[in-house]
Amino acid sequence: MTPLPGASPEMLEQLVADCRRLADRAAERVGGRVHLMEVCGTHSHAIARAGIRDLLGDAVRLVSGPGCPVCVTDAGQIDLCLDLAERPHTILATFGDMVRVPGSRGSLAEVRARGGRVKVVYSPLEALAAAQQAPDSEVVMVGVGFETTAPTIACLVREADRLGLRNLSLLSAHKTVPPALRALLAAEEVGLHGFLCPGHVSVVIGSNAYRSIANDYRTPCVVAGFEPADILLAIRMLLQQVAEGEAKVENAYRRAVAPEGNRHAVEAMYSVFAVGEASWRGIGVIPKSGLRLRDEWSAFDAMARFALTAPEVQDHPACHCGEVLRGARLPAECPAFGRACTPARPLGPCMVSSEGACAAEHRYRAA
Repeated sequence: MTPLPGASPEMLEQLVADCRRLADRAAERVGGRVHLMEVCGTHSHAIARAGIRDLLGDAVRLVSGPGCPVCVTDAGQIDLCLDLAERPHTILATFGDMVRVPGSRGSLAEVRARGGRVKVVYSPLEALAAAQQAPDSEVVMVGVGFETTAPTIACLVREADRLGLRNLSLLSAHKTVPPALRALLAAEEVGLHGFLCPGHVSVVIGSNAYRSIANDYRTPCVVAGFEPADILLAIRMLLQQVAEGEAKVENAYRRAVAPEGNRHAVEAMYSVFAVGEASWRGIGVIPKSGLRLRDEWSAFDAMARFALTAPEVQDHPACHCGEVLRGARLPAECPAFGRACTPARPLGPCMVSSEGACAAEHRYRAA
């Protein structure tokens, strides 16, 4: 049975029943609750919207992971954005989710209110156009995202070079997903029994990218789509593996994800970016998990152009976003959730971003 977005109510009911039955078997095998982690902000919202956690029963604890790219961008990177946006003759181009994320001294929204030129873009090409239209200004594109957005940013850099634009640069905070999953398993903070792997990222890198995780850590991985039926099917596949003591990679989103991924997107990404370390909010520095500009593209590196050094910044003491991103805490288990921290007055990015787990929980639990 392979449910499509138009799955019938009967099919959904059967999937839920299968998940609950398999969850009991899996819990018996592992000797307690089965801990599964979704690693995609879109999955977090789909799960909250459909109430999937409540449907699975007590034998399963479904937690969110570091699947929201804005959320895992650490506070030091936010402060770098504030620094650049406050500089004269500089335009900071960014996707909208970044604007309200708090740094140590406010947010980009506050800088913009004070006259800073913060341009919200929906496509990297808008940053290119801004650089063409304002030749006397420095335009800095904030590169935040996983393997999904990195190829488009790589194309932006190549196009800027082709056009001879020397007033455009990139502040790269791009990260890659598989090293983060390995870091979570190696830390052993949360006894994870399986990963619900991200759909959008997997379209680019392919389902084969998770093989070493399944093999090295004996942890099942299943790529999932975004409809409730897609997610329930993937959870059923994970629970089946746990119940049978298996650990392999399966693909429940074959209509979009190929085993090898999108070769052209991967080639575009690595033609401009090289692998390096990256600092993840709530997790710390993970080797080989970041994307920096290759040496031949260093002329477009905002860190070098503006002689920037990322500061060490502590999160708000009442914010538990880092624990949510590690799966150590569900959003509603944070004492500040819905009280001191709300979408209108967020303490951290998990309550700001459209992909944040706290924002999803607040929106759909309150609905």
